[in-house]
Amino acid sequence: MTDTDKLFAGSIPETYDTYLVPLIFESFAADLADRVAAPHPGSVLETAAGSGVVTRALAPLLARDAALVVTDLNQPMLDRAIARQEPDGRIAWQQADALALPFEDGQFDTVFCQFGVMFFPDRVAGYREARRVLKPGGRFLFNAWDNIEQNEFARIVTDALAGFFPGDPPKFLARTPHGYNDPKVIRADLEVAGFSGIEVATVRKTSVATTPRFPAIGYTQGTPLRNEIVARDAGALDAATDAAARAIAASHGDGPVSGRIQAHVVTAFA
Repeated sequence: MTDTDKLFAGSIPETYDTYLVPLIFESFAADLADRVAAPHPGSVLETAAGSGVVTRALAPLLARDAALVVTDLNQPMLDRAIARQEPDGRIAWQQADALALPFEDGQFDTVFCQFGVMFFPDRVAGYREARRVLKPGGRFLFNAWDNIEQNEFARIVTDALAGFFPGDPPKFLARTPHGYNDPKVIRADLEVAGFSGIEVATVRKTSVATTPRFPAIGYTQGTPLRNEIVARDAGALDAATDAAARAIAASHGDGPVSGRIQAHVVTAFA
């Protein structure tokens, strides 16, 4: 992972929220929110909240006296989440690094993270932090994308950009979002961090978009893949997006498109 892999700034948060959230995140957010809310936790921490898609799904499911602390490393993403959330006195917002959480030991019933652990520079350290702030027996839930071959639009965009930049193909999607995909490795990292009762479920869903250009914009301009494209050619972003859209259209047609998305959903106990 490079330094720019974690950089969600500039126009990326808005594009991410407009395109990628409905395309790939909302369905998994609903799934994760249901899992988090099921045992009626009283104190909940969200790390790497992004633009708040799980926060919005979870808030209606929590008890009136529950407390939810929502954090993200990137303040621009957190600002986007705050702007999208209905006023709710149960929710506190705080910029925070998941690897160095500013909370006391044993403070939360549940810690959860949607598609954030892939960005942790030291996942075991991040898991240890989650365990530290959990009460004994507390739950840690997260999801992580399966390999890029199981996620159709991400794979097509990556292949298209390899053709667009043949000498130096941008590999952000394969390297980072889809680079932590082995359940055995995930389980081993959690065990080293001290978790037990680990369950890993592989969940498949479907991305749906009105046109091929919708997922092309989402991936090329709503993720740090944008940073890689611009670093190679500052004026090539639109052309690279066009290339990705053409590739999706070639395999899925020019009208509404749908593609497989697949992730691992993990539950572990402190």
